[in-house]
Amino acid sequence: MSNIEGTFRGFNDSVIHYRGWEPEGDPQAVLVLVHGYAEHSGRYAHVADYFVNEGYAVYALDHRGHGQSAGRRGYFERFQFLVDDLDTFFGLVRQRAPGRTVFLVGHSMGGLLAAAYAIRHPGKVDGLVLSGAGVRVGEDVSPLLRAMSGVISALLPRMGVTQLEAAAISRDPQVVARYDSDPLNYRGKVPARVGAEMLKTARWVMREAHTITCPALIMHGTADKLADPAGSQELYEAISSSDKTLKLWDGLYHEIFNEPEKEQVLAFVRDWLARQTSRRF
Repeated sequence: MSNIEGTFRGFNDSVIHYRGWEPEGDPQAVLVLVHGYAEHSGRYAHVADYFVNEGYAVYALDHRGHGQSAGRRGYFERFQFLVDDLDTFFGLVRQRAPGRTVFLVGHSMGGLLAAAYAIRHPGKVDGLVLSGAGVRVGEDVSPLLRAMSGVISALLPRMGVTQLEAAAISRDPQVVARYDSDPLNYRGKVPARVGAEMLKTARWVMREAHTITCPALIMHGTADKLADPAGSQELYEAISSSDKTLKLWDGLYHEIFNEPEKEQVLAFVRDWLARQTSRRF
C-alpha cells in the first residue's frame, strides 16, 4: 500500500487538502470518502486501510474550513461550495484511476454531500454508500438551530448556535476521547450560516432524491441522536435506484464506522461493494 497527500484548488481558489491510500497494482474499484462536519479525512484511515486490503483505492479530501484545508474553522458560506470542491476532487481521482468504478462513501454531513453530488452530477457516480446521512436533524441538535438558524444566518452568519456533543458519536469512550483531543477537529459551535445551509440542502435533497438512480447502500445506527435515522428511511424510499439497500444497525450511535461493531459494518459494506463490482465485469 502507498499513501499520498496533496492539495488542489477548489471553488474560489481555496486550497483543499486531500489524501489517498492505494493498493499495489491496479485497484478493482475506487472509494471516495466524504467526511462529516467538524472532522477530517484522517479519521477514516482505518476504513481506508480495510478497503485497500480488499483491493480498492481510497481517496478523501478535507472540506474547506476542516482538517488541513484552508478556510475559517468549521465554516463555509454555501453548501454548494462543498459540492464544487468535491467535483474538482472527483476529476482528480478519475485521472488517477481512469476507467474504474467509483463509489462515493459519505458520513453524516458527508452523506448529505454525497447525495447532493449525485443529484447535481448524475452519471458521474457509480454507487453511493451513506452512513448516518444528515438529511434530518437528530434530537440532540439544538432546537435553536432548527428554528432560527435561517434568521440568524442572514444577520450574524458566523454566530455559533449549537454545540455538537462528542459523547453522541460512539459508545466507545476511546473514540470519543480521541475525537475531543484531535487538533484537526473543530470543537466550537456550529455557525448559523452552516446550520442554515445544511438544513436547506437537506430539504432540497429530499425533494430531488427521486433523481438518484445509481446503486445505493444507506446505513444508520438506530441510536443516532445527531442525525435522525428516520431521515435515512425517507431517503431510501425516495430514491429511484433499482438496486438499493437500507441497513439499520440496532443500538449503534452516529459513527457506525467507529462503533464496537465496526468490523461487522465494514464487512457488510465490503460484501455490498463486491456484489456491485462483480456485476460490472
